[in-house]
Amino acid sequence: MTRAGFDALDAELKTLKTVERPTVIKAIAEAREHGDLSENAEYHAAREKQSFIEGRIKELEAILGRAEVIDPSRMTGAIKFGATVTLVDADTDEERTYQIVGEAEADLERGLLNMKSPLARALIGKDEGDSVEVRTPGGERSYEILSVRYI
Repeated sequence: MTRAGFDALDAELKTLKTVERPTVIKAIAEAREHGDLSENAEYHAAREKQSFIEGRIKELEAILGRAEVIDPSRMTGAIKFGATVTLVDADTDEERTYQIVGEAEADLERGLLNMKSPLARALIGKDEGDSVEVRTPGGERSYEILSVRYI
């Protein structure tokens, strides 16, 4: 994963542990004070939120514990993990820029493309000026690679 992706997940983990977890524990304690737990909606909602938070903490700890942080700025050459790639859609002439990142940090809205996606797999090993054909759920797409940068 990239340093930015690692730092974002680490910040989320710290927020869950230092802010969210204590808040939900307090909410559970307050709900308990209201009496009968079997019919206490606030208590059940707080316990459900606590379950979600604890699950996400475990998930993030596992991801970060296994993570290998890679610095894309030290790379050169053909497209590989960490590359920032500018493409033009052969059909619509629309330009898009993506960075190929790990699964845990992927966010298409922010231009972070999961390295396991069909587009990323088609791009790996290619270089500027190459064309790629990608089979997507919406059908076959053609792209031309305009630039490859490692930043």
